[in-house]
Amino acid sequence: MLTLALVGAGHAHLAVLARADRLRASGIEPVLIAPATFDYSGLASAILSGAMAPDAGRIDVAAVAERNGIAHAVTEVVGMDQARRRLTLGDGSVRSFDLVSFNIGSVVAAAAPGVEPGSPGVWPVKPLSSLFALRRALEAAFAAGEPTPAIAVVGDGPTGFEIAAALTGLHERHGRTANLSLIGPHADARWAPGGAGRALTRNLDRRGVCRLAGRFRTFEPGRIALCDGRTRACDHLVVATGLQAPALTRAAGLPLDDRGRFKLAPILCSVGDDRLFAAGDCATIKGWPRPFAGVFGVRAAPVLLDNLCASGRGEQPRPYRPQTRWLSIMDLGEGTGLAMRGGLWWQGRLVLALKRRLDLGFVARSRAG
Repeated sequence: MLTLALVGAGHAHLAVLARADRLRASGIEPVLIAPATFDYSGLASAILSGAMAPDAGRIDVAAVAERNGIAHAVTEVVGMDQARRRLTLGDGSVRSFDLVSFNIGSVVAAAAPGVEPGSPGVWPVKPLSSLFALRRALEAAFAAGEPTPAIAVVGDGPTGFEIAAALTGLHERHGRTANLSLIGPHADARWAPGGAGRALTRNLDRRGVCRLAGRFRTFEPGRIALCDGRTRACDHLVVATGLQAPALTRAAGLPLDDRGRFKLAPILCSVGDDRLFAAGDCATIKGWPRPFAGVFGVRAAPVLLDNLCASGRGEQPRPYRPQTRWLSIMDLGEGTGLAMRGGLWWQGRLVLALKRRLDLGFVARSRAG
């Protein structure tokens, strides 16, 4: 039997774990190296806004692994020796493998030098536990009757807008008016199709969000400064300045893109090593550029499973072609959603109901895997 190390338990690997029987029938014994739980990103905004409980999107990865008879090391990989086929784990131990697959997601790029995750008052949008900790901190302040804190969300991409909407919704649920600034080079959602950007900015403007077009420079507890010299009060800084692959990808010594993602062939193995597979935010297919989005990990999962099995049987793998259009639904934190697909968009309560159905369905299926 070949040993397959599954590093991380993201969208794609959750599907692979549930079909461990297929791997074994193909001559592959899977071993999982991942945290005990996984927080599903599709429900992050609902949780941050207070619309859903903190554990609504949490999947018990350890239980899924146990149910499928998979050995599970509850730790992370901190290093890789590609030539010797060895992984160094966070507890100092070393694991050998014949095949390895990475599904380790992404991390937030630093907003500016010196503004690092873990600094007082700094809340990166990933890991999701950071956002949920921010919700707890804000709710504790509300319960204690403290003044409404000043919040700045740095990053005017889709994530920054959705986080700003969710935090505004959290304040609204507690009878507060948010003191929130959204900061970015444009702050006008020009990435959205047609009138969707205008609808989104009107939504935030109506709810009192201050959109500041400018580049972030520095943060110190109580105040932020922009590159043009403007300053603004800030008790909590939320960093949504774009994503990149975790540092682990760089340790493998394999071809990467400019965001640190593994460069893959269409069969989902590295262009530099056909025994290393990957899916989700930590990888991209050469010649098929795409943004960071969970939908790609979900869609790649069946092909990843098929090709891992093909490796065990010595058969020809099949290619995966990322879709050029996909459905994206933003939770606006006040009972409505904004859906976008290609140049089309629509907004309303039914849109949010569709998002809830899709997201809760994914969580339910993954928990039962």
